Amino acid sequence: MNRFEATLLSQIRHRNDALGNGRVVVACSGGGDSTALLALLVSLRGSLGLELSMAHADHQLRAEAREDSQFVRELARYFDLDLAEARLDVVAHAAKERLGVETAARDLRWTWLRREADSCGADLIATGHTLEDHTETVFLRLSRGGGIGSLTPLPARQSHRWSPLIEARREELREYLRSEGLPWREDASNLTGFTPRNRWRALLPTLRRESPALDQHLWETHLQVRELSDLRDRLVEAWRGPRWNLDEDQHPTVRLRMEYWREDELRWVLEAAFRRSGWTREAALLRDLSGWAAPHLASRGRHHQFGHWALDPRKDEPLQWCLHPIERGPASMAGLN
Repeated sequence: MNRFEATLLSQIRHRNDALGNGRVVVACSGGGDSTALLALLVSLRGSLGLELSMAHADHQLRAEAREDSQFVRELARYFDLDLAEARLDVVAHAAKERLGVETAARDLRWTWLRREADSCGADLIATGHTLEDHTETVFLRLSRGGGIGSLTPLPARQSHRWSPLIEARREELREYLRSEGLPWREDASNLTGFTPRNRWRALLPTLRRESPALDQHLWETHLQVRELSDLRDRLVEAWRGPRWNLDEDQHPTVRLRMEYWREDELRWVLEAAFRRSGWTREAALLRDLSGWAAPHLASRGRHHQFGHWALDPRKDEPLQWCLHPIERGPASMAGLN
């Protein structure tokens, strides 16, 4: 085991990535990141107790895609791993669902990958996300108004997805491949301004020249924000029942105890309730709604209205309020989602 492999192993163990039953499907495009991911996991599978297989999706978007597929087949033979392949009609899916090509590709790819993982009994799908991917996603989400969640966009573990390289740099991975004598494929489309991610990718080198440790600083911020978010979520869940609850019937209603509420506490509760109800968690709406509702919750009162939202005292529970969207027919309710 060389130094880079030992560092990666230490990161995985330090993060406690929770590898489940040890069966992992490695998503491999043939690019530098996913090829390094494959080689590294093959090297570490004994130490981590992993059983590996590979999966490769041809999105049929580039002329070089067939060559990429052939390269991945050669990798599978070289590492003696089973390989699942799919050809995905991304263009047709994008047109049918009215999605951007990037979103359509991601949807089809993940639907297929989850199906492949289920078929072979794998808990995890390993992806080649890197530290730079994390930084790019932070800026993408911040630019779209993602709020605090923008700072924790790519944890190492998220549902079926496992990104063991999330603290590694792209150039480190390519140095590793060169030291192992392993080739990889380059996707020229990554250098074009075709997607918002690619446009941010072109801007970030200027920021890194100003702040060479930008990516590491954002990752450390990610860890701190996750800790604080986890603490907040545990607190909000502990309040469920004594201070708030959610009636998840045909028209979901947030039930709130009639008492003094700080605006930030109420906003945390509303965010959790909105998440469970499938309502849009726009930061501006949550801030406005909590600021409007908090003063009314400390005393008995009557019906209050704020835009398409209403606050009413519960008739059967004199110490509780009901916060709910005003029923204005299917079109209005659909607009909340």
